[in-house]
Amino acid sequence: MIVFDKLWVTMHQKGISTYTLREKCGIDSKTVRRLKANENIETKTLDKLCDVLDCRLEDIAEFVRETE
Repeated sequence: MIVFDKLWVTMHQKGISTYTLREKCGIDSKTVRRLKANENIETKTLDKLCDVLDCRLEDIAEFVRETE
């Protein structure tokens, strides 16, 4: 499962709010909700996030194996 816990840490470190993401990236509130819920998002959204946050993919997302 891909989780976006690191996204919120990176955003905090860089002083970027979800409002700024929506305004600078064109990411709508529905996508922000999906990120918070660790739901599927498009790779172009990941690209936008990395661009505006000036970071690498591993700074905003990680794979966590689900336990059965």
